[in-house]
Amino acid sequence: MKVPNHLTQTPPTFDTLKLAEPLLRALHRQGYETPTPIQEQAIPVIMDQKDVLGCAQTGTGKTAAFALPILHLLCPKHQQGKPAKQQHKLRSLILAPTRELAAQIHESFREYGHYTKLKSACVFGGVSQHPQVKALKQGIDILIATPGRLMDLYEQGHVNLRDIQILVLDEADRMLDMGFVKDIRRIITYMPRERQNLLFSATMPKPIAELADAILRNPVSIQVAPQRSSAAETVKQYVCLVENARKADLLCHLMHHISVSRAIVFTRTKIRADRLTKSLNRMNIEAQAIHADKSQHARTRALTLFKR
Repeated sequence: MKVPNHLTQTPPTFDTLKLAEPLLRALHRQGYETPTPIQEQAIPVIMDQKDVLGCAQTGTGKTAAFALPILHLLCPKHQQGKPAKQQHKLRSLILAPTRELAAQIHESFREYGHYTKLKSACVFGGVSQHPQVKALKQGIDILIATPGRLMDLYEQGHVNLRDIQILVLDEADRMLDMGFVKDIRRIITYMPRERQNLLFSATMPKPIAELADAILRNPVSIQVAPQRSSAAETVKQYVCLVENARKADLLCHLMHHISVSRAIVFTRTKIRADRLTKSLNRMNIEAQAIHADKSQHARTRALTLFKR
């Protein structure tokens, strides 16, 4: 009896995707061996320098799906076995809707590109532009940006987009919701017509479909369902029915009696988050609130304290 080919195929690994050696070294260092479905589908296509229209939600491994092949394409040839002189020139632009997502994407590029000589920077509003301008002046290969801050820096003459080879629009539907589509269309006019375009969106409303039609050339369409949203077997789940006025007391009780070292608490409103934070602090439980009314500095500080 002959076993069908699809049943005998070994699971794909990052090694089989033919990524540059420095990228594989970084992946092995972080313990990554097997690509997610969107990574398995998108990486070879992007490495083949084709446009991509990706419909994928958060949690599918989308960032690595475009970060790894971009790093591969921009990686100095001498690190792929051929001698070449390293030059830092802005060649890839990744646009993201929020500061937090931009910072997260930047961190991914830094981790995956750890063993390359590529330089990246991240620019977003809500903080001083001076460190960002300094990074741009020092020379970079990859820029991750929110549209508003990028427009500001471009109009001040701090950003040159004439050499962009790869453009990524990440979470395009969220950028639509936040009113960034006009800015994106304007930013695109500052770049060369001949470039590779990658657009990722969890949904495909009409304005995003029209934007995709306008900038993508014969794109490869990739659709990946999110991984099943179920808790891991090691996670215990409880439901506690309690009056609203006693929620903070119950939370304090749980924190002290089940030996919780770190916890994330979600509230329905920003005001509730601030009130709960004050209540926990009064109970000698260190807590910080993060929401849209907080400054970028306050958000970053809260995350730093949480990670300690």
